[in-house]
Amino acid sequence: QVQLVESGGGLVQAGDSLRLSCAASGGTFSNYAMGWFRQAPGKEREVVAAISRSGGQTYYRASVKGRFTISRDNARNTVNLQMNSLEPEDTAVYFCAADPVSMTWVLNTSPSNYDYWGQGTQVTVSA
Repeated sequence: QVQLVESGGGLVQAGDSLRLSCAASGGTFSNYAMGWFRQAPGKEREVVAAISRSGGQTYYRASVKGRFTISRDNARNTVNLQMNSLEPEDTAVYFCAADPVSMTWVLNTSPSNYDYWGQGTQVTVSA
């Protein structure tokens, strides 16, 4: 059983940066691909970025590519999301999630693949 705790959200202005962190405990962190998802009011939860168990493969949704960077530290059991050039459209609750994939290079983008979720952290970007 993996527990995930996000931190780093807040209220910023358009163009600012934020760094979200997710600390994992209760499992072998390197056994999980990790993802960052977000959900805005009235919208479905969507993948923002994902990273494989090894960290060698990453995925970004088109709207954040070039602005966001996902990284992980398997020694510290953390996954981070560096968000630059934030836009009002990035406003949402951001969740980290863990996917127990068997292969080190695999990553999934559907929320249904992820078994463990954090409680979420609010990111609000004002125009």
